[in-house]
Amino acid sequence: MTDKKTIAVLGGSGALGGALAAAWKRVGHEVIVGSRNPERGLPNREAAAKADIVVLAVPYEGHAAMLAEIKDAVPGKIVLDTTVPLVPPRVARVQLPEGGSAAKAAQAFLGDSVRVVSAFHAVAAHKLAAGEPVECDVLVFGNNAEARAEVAKLVTDVGLKPWHGGSIDNSAAAEALTSVLIFMNGRYGIDGAGFRITGTPTKSPEP
Repeated sequence: MTDKKTIAVLGGSGALGGALAAAWKRVGHEVIVGSRNPERGLPNREAAAKADIVVLAVPYEGHAAMLAEIKDAVPGKIVLDTTVPLVPPRVARVQLPEGGSAAKAAQAFLGDSVRVVSAFHAVAAHKLAAGEPVECDVLVFGNNAEARAEVAKLVTDVGLKPWHGGSIDNSAAAEALTSVLIFMNGRYGIDGAGFRITGTPTKSPEP
């Protein structure tokens, strides 16, 4: 396991947030669940203030409000954004926001003192929660290479393979791909489609 971190999972009572929180707890990280329901966790801003790394695992419709709620609690921290801009009812159709992606909007709103990293866009939460093998890789995006590396370690901790995907601008590719995979789940009857990166690396990622 990586060095122990204190991780606030905002939306930790949801499917992906709950699965990630449980997986990180199993390997020894301290996990704080943030929620607007006091029976499920601490208030989101309080949870964010107590953590080294803050994870956003909320539906897209709650993304902007969550960013506003935690903005003054996250300067200097890593914010791991798992948000995919799905717009019901057509969640199998790519509908990226005007700014380019949910993660890019988060970085712009939170400012340069916050290191936004995006990942976990196409992970089958129900399989992760059940401890089943999840047959997919995880692309990790962010403007700060060291922050990407920290998140890559957290990906490894839950048993998945991380790949550095470049700057936060590139998050649009993975966010869009999630809608494609949702379409494929329905079209082909797949229980949690994912993707794999092929090829053999000849050098280690930065830093």
